[in-house]
Amino acid sequence: MSEQIEPGTQTHAAQQRQRASQLAQAVRAELQKAVIGQNSVIDDVLTALIAGGHVLLEGVPGLGKTLLVRALARCFGGEYARIQFTPDLMPSDVTGHAVYDLQTEQFKLRKGPLFTNLLLADEINRAPAKTQAALLEAMQERQVTLEGRALPIVQPFMVLATQNPIEQEGTYPLPEAELDRFMLKVRMDYPEVDQELDMVRQVSRSTRADMLDVQPLRTVLQAKDVLALQRIASDLPLDDQVLDYAVRLARTTRTWPGLTLGAGPRASIALVRCARARALLRGGEFVIPDDIKGCALSVLRHRVRIAPELDIEGLEVDQVLKQLLDQVPAPRL
Repeated sequence: MSEQIEPGTQTHAAQQRQRASQLAQAVRAELQKAVIGQNSVIDDVLTALIAGGHVLLEGVPGLGKTLLVRALARCFGGEYARIQFTPDLMPSDVTGHAVYDLQTEQFKLRKGPLFTNLLLADEINRAPAKTQAALLEAMQERQVTLEGRALPIVQPFMVLATQNPIEQEGTYPLPEAELDRFMLKVRMDYPEVDQELDMVRQVSRSTRADMLDVQPLRTVLQAKDVLALQRIASDLPLDDQVLDYAVRLARTTRTWPGLTLGAGPRASIALVRCARARALLRGGEFVIPDDIKGCALSVLRHRVRIAPELDIEGLEVDQVLKQLLDQVPAPRL
């Protein structure tokens, strides 16, 4: 059997890529109607959706983290659930539990909100580690073990967790093992002046008090469309030099001065998967080094730890990683 792709097949693949890219861009346009001034955050969330990963959204209260997830749920025709994490939340409140049925005299499994396509874990770092850990198996294995039975979670499955900065009152730091399960850690900053003016203008016209209404947004994606986008993105051509660049970036964090903890192999994999998703989102036919570089901060910032002396000096992880990105040479294709 010949390994050459027939011209007709190549044309069909190109058409599929083009349609997938248009669909992803249509979702982006819808999200931008609701979430003003956070275009790079929207791109990162869509990148993770196409790459089949989970996202940790960090920012002070009131920047629109929950709004972004509600808007994505509105554009997506699959199932959506929200869990408000609190200090008294139990693991069984997330995963589900067995309930004794008096009529049948048997235990029945009652599935928790985790069994959905799109899960908003709101203020995840306000719950203790035991409850946060209830998400680990679901995020990695796409299944939940209840009463000794492994129950699969319907695909696609994506966790969008929001957290307030660690310095805020009543927060618990997420353990490294859980942080590593998030493909991206995305930071939401304050909007620019003109964007904030636009936001205030829109919200003050809204009938829903202090929040933007997501009802006018169109449902652009169905569950099967997301799976198709993921499949098409995973097939995008990737040159060996670009693959090598992704691995070099992750490996350099392990010996970089100023970092006491480097990123593991899961970071290299996430860089490549995210780069393919970004290439699809911009309408590219193959992955370029800029696709790797564009998602590197979000992929690496929660997988490395800054040296205490730099922390005392007021340096942040992002500043150290930007120096690293500037000095690791990218391939010229």
